[in-house]
Amino acid sequence: MEESSIIVALDIGTTKTCVIVGRRNMDGLLEIIGAGRAPSIGMQRGVIHNINNMIDAIQRAVAEAEQDAGYKIREVYVGIAGQHIKSLRHRGYKIRSNYTEEITQEDIDLLKADMHRMVLPPGEQIIHVIPQEYIVDNESGIVQPIGMAGSRIEADFHIVTGQITSTANIYRCVQRAGLELKGLILEPIASSSAVLTADEKEVGVALVDIGGGTTDLAIYHNNVLRHTAVIPYGGNLITEDVKQAFMLLGRNAEELKVKCGSALSVSKMAYEIINLPGLNGRPPKQINVASLAKVIQARMEDILMLVNNEITRSGFNGRLAAGIVVTGGGAQLKNLPYLIEYYVGCDARVGIPKEILAPNSPKYLYSPVYATSLGLIFQGLEYERLLNTRLSVEGVETKTGVTGRESIFRKVFGGIKQTFNPETDEIKDWDQ
Repeated sequence: MEESSIIVALDIGTTKTCVIVGRRNMDGLLEIIGAGRAPSIGMQRGVIHNINNMIDAIQRAVAEAEQDAGYKIREVYVGIAGQHIKSLRHRGYKIRSNYTEEITQEDIDLLKADMHRMVLPPGEQIIHVIPQEYIVDNESGIVQPIGMAGSRIEADFHIVTGQITSTANIYRCVQRAGLELKGLILEPIASSSAVLTADEKEVGVALVDIGGGTTDLAIYHNNVLRHTAVIPYGGNLITEDVKQAFMLLGRNAEELKVKCGSALSVSKMAYEIINLPGLNGRPPKQINVASLAKVIQARMEDILMLVNNEITRSGFNGRLAAGIVVTGGGAQLKNLPYLIEYYVGCDARVGIPKEILAPNSPKYLYSPVYATSLGLIFQGLEYERLLNTRLSVEGVETKTGVTGRESIFRKVFGGIKQTFNPETDEIKDWDQ
């Protein structure tokens, strides 16, 4: 396998903005060339609230990554999440005039393209269209229909939608930071590609990505994405609870949570005391570790209750043999897998993106904090591979005069890549 082209991931989170530059090496693993990070100021629960502050954070993270990599960054793949993200299931079908001919990739592309014509509530747009299974002449459960014969082909699709205004703000920030947005990728899908194994996706698994502002959920079964959801609660809410419970400064509450916090209160903690310096000459503040754990556990149980509700709503409750894989910054809490096993009633582990990284990667990347960022690179590489494969089959130019790369992007990814006019705030699909 030859080394692939360089991909740049931009992870705009509630607490951090991260830029990672990487490519796939000859062993198929991610070789990280450079990385940059800056605090996110202007993002709340996955939604941009201050454009100028967000642009500044992106520019600082990009500058650091460019210096680290010795590479000029021009194009980025960006993750999208936030409380505005929704998902739904829809079935589409196509009648074929010549049922004796084989079903081709073009038939699949046309079926997916029809999904982008769905009527959505005002202000929403489609971000992803993901096929789940196909039905050919009433024969269900087909994963790959290409090469089969049939007169009617149907498919169940998992469709991810988001608010146009939130998407426009991401485009605006990226463009004003001097970059081109190559594609938007749902963050739980990116995280899944970084920390889940093929076996887990086959037997059934739920990925829970606990970020600063949101908790993202992705459910896989039989190697197919079955359900996604974004819960508008994350680690920042836990920090706020600690701040209020012990009357601390925000930065002290975050440090206390990260260094001494636990998602589960155990008996031995009752005798452990933390001394914090007093404010402006006041006496030191003493905090019982067990009390701290109880505050964290109460909020984490609220988040897990919403996660469990989404699993039940998906219809896969009791069918996830691989249980839950938790990742993101919130996964660093001590004893979190034990709380999940106790509260949700299924196996749990912390997802660390170590299987996809080359051995010489920086050690700090072996952390659930970077699951989304590394997953964005992995997804970007997959998009590039699919595009190049289709280009080699269908040629470089099309009859419409559009370059072959853009034409294939329309067919393969539909509404993922769009054009954005910063003057009018308009977002249009290529085929409009």
